[in-house]
Parts: sequence; C-alpha cells; structure tokens
Amino acid sequence: MKLFPYLNFNGNCEEALNFYKEAFDGEIIQLGRYGESPMKSPEEIKDKIIHGRLQFGDVLIMASDAMNKNGVNNGDNISLSIECDTNDQLEKVFTKMSDGGKITMPLHDQFWGAKFGMLTDKFGFHWMFNCEKK
Repeated sequence: MKLFPYLNFNGNCEEALNFYKEAFDGEIIQLGRYGESPMKSPEEIKDKIIHGRLQFGDVLIMASDAMNKNGVNNGDNISLSIECDTNDQLEKVFTKMSDGGKITMPLHDQFWGAKFGMLTDKFGFHWMFNCEKK
C-alpha cells in the first residue's frame, strides 16, 4: 500500500499545482477536467480540475477542485489517499476503516480504471481508497 495526500481547492487547483510545481521543481503528470469525465457536472465547473497529480522526487500530491457550490473549508480540505495493491486488500482495509465512521462513497468500479471509495473515519479524518485494475 501507498499513502498520498489529496488536496481539495475552491476553484484554484490548477493555480496551486503550478505554484507547487515551481516551488518543488516538480512535474504535473496528470490534469483532468470535469468536462472531460463521463460524470455529469455543472457547466460552471467544466474547466475545473477533477483530478490532478504532481510528482517531485519520491513525493506524489493529488488534488482537485470541489464540485459542490459550498466548496471546501481550510483545514477540512485534505484527504489521505490509500493506493491498495489488490482488491482483497482494498475491501479488507476499507471495511475496517469504516467501522464507527461514515462511508461517503461506497467502493465501486470507476471510469479511470480502478475500484474506488471514500469514508470519514470515527476520528473525523477523510480517506480515499483506490485499487487500479490490472
């Protein structure tokens, strides 16, 4: 398994990723927009970032713009993203982590070629779980 920070922004994700790219001498290795995905999204966010990835050294930061009108609050705009090696590992860890918490997106196959789900654990931390299909 691997752990990655996942940052959420109020419409300035691309600006932030470019800022971090320059600060850390990194490379933006993925930049997908809401309008490019098969998900229905409001017209005003079609050009906003649905998923971005910035690599520098051995560090990977993932990020996106909030989809909802309320946006995100500073301090509540980071999730910890777990990349699992197998679906069995994904199911086991997701089930255990949801104990006493709240599942915000059940595990499902996603359009980017992975099984994915989200939850808030019983301590109030936000988690994302992903397993690439092989």
